[in-house]
Formats: sequence, structure tokens, C-alpha cells
Amino acid sequence: MEEYSNNQPKVPRVLNKPVKLTDFVKYHTDMSKDSEYQYSEEYEKLKHVGTEQARNAASLPENVGKNRYTNILPYDNTRTKLAAIDDVEGSDYINACYMPGYSSKREFIASQGPLPGTKDDFWRMVWEQNTSIIVMVTQCVEKGRVKCDHYWPYDNEPVYYGDIIVHMVSESVLPEWTVRNFTLQHGNETRNVRHLNFTVWPDHGVPDSTISLLKFVRTVRGLVPQDNKNPVIVHCSAGVGRTGTFIALDRLLQDIEDGHDSVDIFGIVSEMRKHRVFMVQTEAQYIFIHQAVSDVLQGKDREPEGATAAPEEPLYENVNMGKLAPESEEAAPVLYV
Repeated sequence: MEEYSNNQPKVPRVLNKPVKLTDFVKYHTDMSKDSEYQYSEEYEKLKHVGTEQARNAASLPENVGKNRYTNILPYDNTRTKLAAIDDVEGSDYINACYMPGYSSKREFIASQGPLPGTKDDFWRMVWEQNTSIIVMVTQCVEKGRVKCDHYWPYDNEPVYYGDIIVHMVSESVLPEWTVRNFTLQHGNETRNVRHLNFTVWPDHGVPDSTISLLKFVRTVRGLVPQDNKNPVIVHCSAGVGRTGTFIALDRLLQDIEDGHDSVDIFGIVSEMRKHRVFMVQTEAQYIFIHQAVSDVLQGKDREPEGATAAPEEPLYENVNMGKLAPESEEAAPVLYV
């Protein structure tokens, strides 16, 4: 199934395996037989997709410390570049990659979770990319281990991240995710950014059911302006496993809802891996994506017909926290890896 291009003989092309929607439920059932052995074989074929591409910028001495994990490094030709700061070596580097979506080749940026020393770079990326939505699919600390630095203000006191002031205007904590609204100020310009944080997804694992994640993916998609031309930033800890699963599900839901007669999960993951290493990091995540599509096609992803879904009441809500305040020092404690 793997084919190789003439000019890059060791790099496999994007692999494809479209499955008709009318056949998909049976296909998923058949693939899941014998302890999901066929999925294991298929997932193994993705192992080396894209991995021969250069990652030189990530390995420069001035950039090594900006990588959360030594084996998760962005490719030179797909990495998101920051505007270089004069005389500062490596100032254009952040561990993030452009990622194709349903509508464009740069619909997303897949990023690692910020480190204590890269928070300013992260907000610089948000500003430079004119991003209005950040999707966080990790928690800062999981099972006692720091997975992502707390990179936003703890309360309504605005915080400087480099030259950018971030002010949390509101926060609504729901049972399975949290929604925060920020204002960002740089010079005389102010922008609004929405932060959606899915909180019930274990690292390297999958949620207990597909329903909550599919609902979250749809919620995020509903908040993206239809004429949006700026990337949505998605991150977990490494920016490959949960991040890749979220992006794949967003693309697949749009495929289905726009009336396409087939889906190509294998092809989508293969394409993402040409842009960033290890996207959809585990076999369990790969199978979960298939399960989610099967549930959507069987109507198992929504409330039963005739049932009235109770609105999700916030567990905690803090709104109208005040107007943008002047400069303040960042007094909150910092979590270190």
C-alpha cells in the first residue's frame, strides 16, 4: 500500500483507505474482531509516515530547551514560525506545526503545551496568527505529573506575557470542559480569544465514551466563524495524541455532515503525520476515532429521540470580571516540569 515519491524515496506519500459510510459500521465491527488485530496491523503502517523529514531548527542549541519532549520535534517545512526578534537566536522557534483541516491546509496549529519558559512565545503565536480560539485537550497536572504549564491568568488580574497583556474576562467550569474568555492587548490593539479546555481525557488514553468528546468537538466547531481564515490552536501536552484525535474528529464530522459518501480515517491520520510526528499517538486513539464515527452513523452520539437533554449547568462560573486593567506583575506560582 505504501508508495514512495521519486524525489524523496524514503518518505511515504499520504496513504489512503476510504470507506463508504454505508459500509462503515460493518467495517468497524469486522476490524474489531480478534482483539482488534486488523486495526493493529493498519496502525503499524503509519509508523514511519513523514519521519524522514528534517527537524533541524528544533535541534539547535538555543531551541532544545523549548521542547517538552525530546522525541516530539516539529518538521522544518511545517513548523509554525514566530516573527524573529533582532539579534535573538532562535526567536522564531516554537514547538508547533500547521495542520490541515477540512477547509484549508492551515486550518489548525498543533502545539505542545507551553513550558514555563515558552509561555510568552505561545501568546506571541496566538497574537501573530490572529487566533481567536484555543483548544486545550489536557489538564495542567495529571496523575501528579505536570503536562502543561498554567499559561493564562489565575484570576481577573491581567498578566503580561512578553509584550502581550492577557486578561481573563470570564470562566465557566462545566462537568467535562471549561470555557474561558480572554482579552489580549498589544500596544493599542485589543482582541478577544476564547479558550476551551476539555478536562476528562486521560493522557495516552481515550475518554470513557465518544459522546462527550463529539459534543465538545461540535461545540468548538460551532464557535469558529464561518469566514475564519486564521488557524485554531489545539494543544495537549506533546501536541500529537489527543491533539491529533481532536483534529481528526473535527474533519470527519464535517465530512459526514456535508454529505460525503465515504470517510478516510487512515488517510487523514497519514496526512497529519506528514505535518507533525506521531499525530494520533496511540492505537487506542486510532480505534477510538473509528468508534466515534460508527457511533455517529448509528445515532449513538446524541440524546435518544424524544428525550430532552438537560442544559449543562456550570459547576463554577465567574463572568464580567472587570475591564482590562493596567500592567500587573505575575504573582501566581509557576509549576515546573
